[in-house]
Amino acid sequence: MPAMFQLDEQSQMVGSVIRQWCQSTLVPKIPALEAGTEMPFDLMKKMAKAFGFDAMLGGAVKKRIAKLRTGDAPPDDDGEKTLSKSMGNPMMMHVVVKELSRVSPGFAMGFGVSIGLVGGAIVSKGTADQIEKWGLPVSTMQMIGSWCLTEPDAGSDAFGAMRTTAKPTADGGYVLSGSKTFITNGPGADVFLVYAKIDRGEPEAERGLATFIIERTMAGVTVGPPFKKMGMRDSPTSEVFFDEVKLGVEHLLGGKEKGKGGRTDTKDSLGSERSGVPSMAWGIIERCYDASLAYVRERKQFGRAIGEFQAVQLKITDLFLKLRTVENIVFRLAWMQQNSIKDMPYINASKAMSAQLAVEAAMTAIQIHGGYGYMEELGIEKLARDSKLLELGAGTTDINLLAAARQLIGVTE
Repeated sequence: MPAMFQLDEQSQMVGSVIRQWCQSTLVPKIPALEAGTEMPFDLMKKMAKAFGFDAMLGGAVKKRIAKLRTGDAPPDDDGEKTLSKSMGNPMMMHVVVKELSRVSPGFAMGFGVSIGLVGGAIVSKGTADQIEKWGLPVSTMQMIGSWCLTEPDAGSDAFGAMRTTAKPTADGGYVLSGSKTFITNGPGADVFLVYAKIDRGEPEAERGLATFIIERTMAGVTVGPPFKKMGMRDSPTSEVFFDEVKLGVEHLLGGKEKGKGGRTDTKDSLGSERSGVPSMAWGIIERCYDASLAYVRERKQFGRAIGEFQAVQLKITDLFLKLRTVENIVFRLAWMQQNSIKDMPYINASKAMSAQLAVEAAMTAIQIHGGYGYMEELGIEKLARDSKLLELGAGTTDINLLAAARQLIGVTE
C-alpha cells in the first residue's frame, strides 16, 4: 500500500496512460455513445486487452479455480480478494475508474458493473466450474456481465418487494420467472447475475434469496430496448424479462441455497458497488476543478481575469475542498480493501457523501463557466447530468445514510 494520501509510481503511471487513452479513443466516441448509435461494449473489451487487465485478472482467476479444485482454498475463503489482489494495490482500479469518470462516468459504470460486480461476485462466491465457465470470461472482459437486482416495484425495498421467483423442480433444478429494471449493461450483456426468491409455496416473508447465473441466449430471456435517460446515456440500461427460464443447479451461484443467508451475499455485492461510487465522484469533481481553475485564470470580464473576484475565488476553494474530501475517502477505501476491512457504515455514508459532493461540484463548475458551461461542447453539463445517478443508484442517498446510522446504532433493519 502506498503512503497515505499519495499515489505510488505504478498507480500514477496507470492513471496517465488511461487518461491518454480516454482523450484519444473514448472522448471521440462519446457523442455516438450518448446518442445510442454505438454501444460501449466492444470498446470496453478493447480497453481491457490494451492495458492487460485481461491477462492480470485472468491469471489470478485461474489460480483460484485451481485452488478450489485441489481443495487448497481455506474453508473461510470466499475469494473476495482475488480480483483486487491480482491488480496489486487496490488503488490502481480506483484510479482507472476515476480517469474514465473524468470524461464518461457512464462508461466507467458499465465497465465496473461487468468486471467488478458480476465478475467479482462469480469469482468470489461461485464454484470452480462456474468461475471457469462464466467468472473467467466476464472478469477478463471476453463477456459482458449485468447485475440484476432492482425490479419495477422493488427499489429501496429490494428484498421485501422482490417478485422474481425461482421454483424448485423435481429434477433438482429451478424455473425462474420475473423481471428486472434499470439494469446496467442489459442491452449488451452476455451473462446476467439474477437475484430471486426461492418459492416452495411458503409465505413470501419466509422465502430465502438465491443468485442465479443466466445466459442471454437461454429460452425465456428477453431484453427490453435501452431507456432514454437524463444522464449516463453512454451506459445502456434496460429491462430484462425472465419467462419460466429452466435452470439446472449449475446455474445457482455457489451450487447451493443459503436461505435467508442469501441476503448477505447480495449485501456484499452492494457494498462493493457502493465502494466504487467515490472513485466515480473523484473523477467528476477533479475534472470540474481542473476545468474551472483553468477557466477563471483566462476568462476576463470588467478588464481582469474573473479569478480575481472574491465570489469566484470562494467557488474555486469550495471545489478544491470537495476534491480533497472525496480523494481522501477513496484512499481510505483502498486501504480497507488492502487490509480486508469491512467498515460498512463508512462505505454507506461515504458513498452518500461522495455522490452529493459530485452533484454540487458539477453545478458549481457550470456556474463558474456561465453560458459556456451550459453548452455540450465543454462536457461539464454532461458531468452534471451523469453525477445525479450517483445519488440514486446503489441505494439512494437517504437509504445509504439510514443504513449507516442503523449499523452504527445497532438497530435491526
